[in-house]
Amino acid sequence: MSKPAVSPDVVDVTRKLNFGTWRYQRNWNPIQVVDANGCYFTDASGKRYLDFSSQLMCVNLGHKNPAVIRAIEEQARALPYIAPGYATETRAALSSLLLEVLPKGLEKFFFTTSGTDANEAAFKIARMYTGRNKIISRYRSYHGSTTASIGATGDPRRWAVEPAAKGLGFVFAPEVNCFACPIKHTYPSCNVACADYFEHMIRNEGDVAAVIVEPIAGTNGVLVPPPEYLPKLRKICTDNGVLLIADEVMTGWGRTGEWFAVNHWNVQPDILVTAKGITSAYVPLGLCATTQKIAEHFVDHFFAHGHTYEAHPMTLAPAIATIHEMQRLGLVEHARETGKYLGEKLKALQEKHRCIGDVRGLGLFWALDLVKNRATREPLNTMREKFEGKSLVVDQIAADMMKRGVSVQAWISHFVIAPPLIIEKNEIDDAVAAFDQSLAIADALAS
Repeated sequence: MSKPAVSPDVVDVTRKLNFGTWRYQRNWNPIQVVDANGCYFTDASGKRYLDFSSQLMCVNLGHKNPAVIRAIEEQARALPYIAPGYATETRAALSSLLLEVLPKGLEKFFFTTSGTDANEAAFKIARMYTGRNKIISRYRSYHGSTTASIGATGDPRRWAVEPAAKGLGFVFAPEVNCFACPIKHTYPSCNVACADYFEHMIRNEGDVAAVIVEPIAGTNGVLVPPPEYLPKLRKICTDNGVLLIADEVMTGWGRTGEWFAVNHWNVQPDILVTAKGITSAYVPLGLCATTQKIAEHFVDHFFAHGHTYEAHPMTLAPAIATIHEMQRLGLVEHARETGKYLGEKLKALQEKHRCIGDVRGLGLFWALDLVKNRATREPLNTMREKFEGKSLVVDQIAADMMKRGVSVQAWISHFVIAPPLIIEKNEIDDAVAAFDQSLAIADALAS
């Protein structure tokens, strides 16, 4: 096989005519990618990179799964598009299959083209169903980039749309973060006070339709809650007549060693939104799933939502193939077992590198949290520094790892580690070895 040709024009045209997301444009210099297969992708010079974060935590099956590609080809020949008002065999097949893998009780589906769209649908459904307006989110959260979903996002990505976001009906609670508790408590003596705070907010805000949480916060640090947290939050919502929305865009589809993260705590949300791994990101698809009780409301009430690409046949067929491949390959179980190995390897790194303040995760979903000082837990960089365009240590480390052939997602002062669910232990060893060398950059700044 001949070596791919480097084409400077591709990068130059991309930089000139496209926006690079979530960044200052001046220093954007994207790598030209020409191929991807399994757990790796290849640039135009022929260099191969281990994809240790599944791109944007979404290529769960790895690249170029033949069954998913075949499903896309077959659907394109059979029926590439039909409006969402029609029934199709593909739509019925996926809907029936979802009943097998989603948390029990979620039985009515609205198909979208992204997690952002799925959250937009969830907010409207919650408000239409309850007749109330406010939705409580958390400060360390990300729910999407469109108007309502970015308004529901607690982190600084929301700042760009303020003050307009203030009028969208979203209010924020403290996140669950036992490493750096926002309300200065210590687990377990706190009795999970961060969950109790929601009840205080619900009773004092009034007009609360729903609470939305990522069961495990994603880009904001893979924040795994203590075991009591989600069951307590579920009870608080139930006792106060408030819906619980689980944002499983990132944590769904086997990522945490369960089909969905809420399964770890036997919690049933009223609404679940997901995307990313539902098609292994081969095509854009999101899902908003509700209980039958919510669905029954709209039998005699107007369902005021929809869009052109809802239930697009080309997005549904690869989702069916993805689910079948996950079942055939036993990837939920593989993620659970391989994830234990990954966690052990990352925790061993913590023993060697004083810059690592915390290692946390479930399944194949982990974070390395970097600090200036372990005693004070002060992060190496802050969110404000990110949005002011200052140089971040994690970006320097990520760039050094790329030189070593490993790609990993860096965010503020931590890394989000979420490799394809097909990854094997020897590939984990290679990626951790690259971390071991590159973390010297941060060790030089830590005390």
